[in-house]
Amino acid sequence: MDIHHGVRLGLRLQIFLQVLAALALAVSLAAAPVESGPLVHEFSLTLAPGERVEAVGPLLRYERREDSVEEWALSPLLSHTTDRQLDSEELDFLYPLLTYDRFGSEYKLRWFLLTTASGGQDQQDHLRRRFTIFPFYFQQRSPDPRFCYTAVFPLHGTIQERLQRDEIKFTLFPLYARTRKRDVVTENYLYPVFHLRRGEALRGWQVWPLVGHETKGVTYRTNSLDELETVGGHEKLFVLWPFYFNERFGIGTTNPQTDRVLLPFYSLTRSPARDSSSYLWPFFTYTNDRAKQYREWDAPWPLIVFARGEGKTVNRVWPFFSQSRSPIIRKEFYLWPVYKRNRVHVPPLDRDRLRLLFFLYSDLTERNLDTGAALRRTDLWPLFTARRDREGLQRLQILALLEPLLPNNKGIERNYSPLWALWRSEKNLKTGAASQCALWNLYRRETTPAAKKCSLLFGLFQYQTGPDGRRMRVCYVPVMNTRKASATAP
Repeated sequence: MDIHHGVRLGLRLQIFLQVLAALALAVSLAAAPVESGPLVHEFSLTLAPGERVEAVGPLLRYERREDSVEEWALSPLLSHTTDRQLDSEELDFLYPLLTYDRFGSEYKLRWFLLTTASGGQDQQDHLRRRFTIFPFYFQQRSPDPRFCYTAVFPLHGTIQERLQRDEIKFTLFPLYARTRKRDVVTENYLYPVFHLRRGEALRGWQVWPLVGHETKGVTYRTNSLDELETVGGHEKLFVLWPFYFNERFGIGTTNPQTDRVLLPFYSLTRSPARDSSSYLWPFFTYTNDRAKQYREWDAPWPLIVFARGEGKTVNRVWPFFSQSRSPIIRKEFYLWPVYKRNRVHVPPLDRDRLRLLFFLYSDLTERNLDTGAALRRTDLWPLFTARRDREGLQRLQILALLEPLLPNNKGIERNYSPLWALWRSEKNLKTGAASQCALWNLYRRETTPAAKKCSLLFGLFQYQTGPDGRRMRVCYVPVMNTRKASATAP
């Protein structure tokens, strides 16, 4: 069966499951909301206009937002999200075992992390469909024969625009392989021992690890402003890799560079912009960077580093302490990895992150200096995760077993977070709406500037107050129902 038809069949199955879940979970919108959490609880969303139904604790969920987003889930087995406005959808089955993503006509189906099926139109409007079992099988089909290929690794095949190459051809790898990246073609024999390389003004060869040589002349190209610019040439030679190198870069430019290496005795770099000398590498290194205006001493790198200058200032004795400062970046740590802090200041962006013991505690702040909008995320693994976005939407979750380790992972948040989220708190600073939820709606409280609502113990206790008055129920029996007098005479 063609993989495209398989995807369509899977879509029909998930649509059927969606309808089944909606029938099992959703209550008619015309009826009064059901508030019997954690059995079944229906409520309005706090952070966006819409409704949500949760049933059987954290297992079943159905959500519909007014911005055309619809989501349902059977955690942790299955979840599905659609956005009709963007014409996109996402399907997870035992995430990350199987995932399906579609945006318009483009789709990608991935299972077992290494097997993928994808298709759609590229930037040149060429229709392509791919199927991959990495790293053994690669296939692409298209109405245009130029874009059709099949590869069975390591026997024989052709691969296009994969693995950071424009084209790869191989036969009985590693006996023979041919790769192309733009105009540079490399032919490998008994990879990586023998290779021949050619391109525009480029020739090279190697018998690794004994000897290798490559030269490239000066070439020219037209940039995006229709201006002719120089592309520097280079010359490379190695003998008994990785012990001896003699290389020149930027030939024909204003900043030619020469590298000479004889390990472990010395490594020298010379250019008009930068000089660097290492002896008994990596134990003793001195760098004078005239372009970035700093000098650096390493003994050995990267454990002990000191640098001075306008471009960079560093004091580091690893793992005890490090202080590094440049015009846009500041980094510091003490008793690594106990305390670590990084700050990036590139106006209008200001980003500051503090970490303790890797991911045990993390505090991230991103601020737009022009608008004043700020994003903040705080994690304490495995106790909680809290975040506030630039739109003033706040979220707090207790517990957080994976969220601090894999931040901003939608698959984790959709499929697994509901299982261990013992407490959830949300607040919308724009509308003033807020909600708190404990033990999968065993306790739930919702507030807006005009009304309040509270439910407890499977809905045995319910209290609500608003412009129309107050209402209280105990064991589903009304014990108070007061209505305010209408301002208009009947």
